[in-house]
Amino acid sequence: MKSMKEKQRMVLLRAQGWSISAIAEELKIDRKTVRHYVRQEDFSEPFPQTPVRASNLDPFKPTIQAWLAEDARVRYKQRHTAERVHQRLQETFPETYTCSYSAVQRYIKQMRQERPRSETGTLELTWDPGVAPVDFGTADVYWQADDLTPQTVKYLTVSFPFSNAGIIQYFPGETAECVTQGLRDIFQWLGGVPPHLIFDNATGVGRRMGDVIRYAELFERFQAHYGFETTFCNPEAGYEKGNVEVNVGYLRRTLMVPPPVLGDWTTANQAAFAQCERLWHRPHYKKGLPIAELFDTDQQALRALPARPFRPIRFTRVRTDGYGKFRLDAQHWYSSAPEWARHELVVAIGALTVVPYTPDGTPITTHVRQYGETRTDTIDYRGIPGLFATVACAASCRRGL
Repeated sequence: MKSMKEKQRMVLLRAQGWSISAIAEELKIDRKTVRHYVRQEDFSEPFPQTPVRASNLDPFKPTIQAWLAEDARVRYKQRHTAERVHQRLQETFPETYTCSYSAVQRYIKQMRQERPRSETGTLELTWDPGVAPVDFGTADVYWQADDLTPQTVKYLTVSFPFSNAGIIQYFPGETAECVTQGLRDIFQWLGGVPPHLIFDNATGVGRRMGDVIRYAELFERFQAHYGFETTFCNPEAGYEKGNVEVNVGYLRRTLMVPPPVLGDWTTANQAAFAQCERLWHRPHYKKGLPIAELFDTDQQALRALPARPFRPIRFTRVRTDGYGKFRLDAQHWYSSAPEWARHELVVAIGALTVVPYTPDGTPITTHVRQYGETRTDTIDYRGIPGLFATVACAASCRRGL
């Protein structure tokens, strides 16, 4: 099993035109291994699967499940116990059933636990086409036209110094999920991948500690998926990202004065593409040609998109409390459902959403992801049928219905 860094290296060398044999020789690994990874189309993190060990009971599990499903239609005192299931299996499969009672008991206990309960280096500043520094800016916006209270948001900025074209996408934070979501959407809109991205040390994709750069796992997967190179700016070397900082300021003064009304993230980010592109008709400050004309050269340097877009989410396991709630990012609480109280659940975390799943991979609900240092409690009342009915009834009474 190769590490993500090794996979990323194979993909990058292949993108640079190396043959499979040359990559295998350079990295001292088998050519079949190289061929496997350079042909891999999707490096997104798969849904976590709990390893299942083979058991002598496996051939009889469908029968057990059918018997327990039938129990839902009979009186409680007439339902199967583990002992009765064991006896029936001996009677029904006398020739092939050789499992112990304890194996049946463990399996039924597992089934009942999983089933919901109803009661509960210094860069030369001569920029090649396609090279793109990346940084975040901060701005105030309104979410509704009649809202007089501005809200602070972040906007991911990708700049192309060769042409001086800049592109933005709005987000509530600077996490790796926000960076990968924004870059993926920008790549899809451009129809290609910049061969080289340059990051400030403060972005959520990783951090330089001396000569060592520690990347977030989500970003490592993203980089392997799209096959681009990265560079981190050296500490106290702001001139290395001067172009993107200029574009961060220019786009804020041009597109965000007065503060814009966003409405929602998806609509705002789609509109941002067109707004940025309209600004490319101005001449380059040094070359005199229109930015749009110079950007054609940048676009020619882009690499081809992979067959599938990356899924910019990461999975984590959480333990719910007695109310079926779980905590992320130290101070933000989200609901699952009461029947999943005190369970371990898998949660998919994206830039804008948090989705808890049942152990079999079924989404329970979708929450808006919360940011900031203040504690929040996000509850989806649709996951609590009885409470939802009570709230709806109370609202109807207030309206006189």
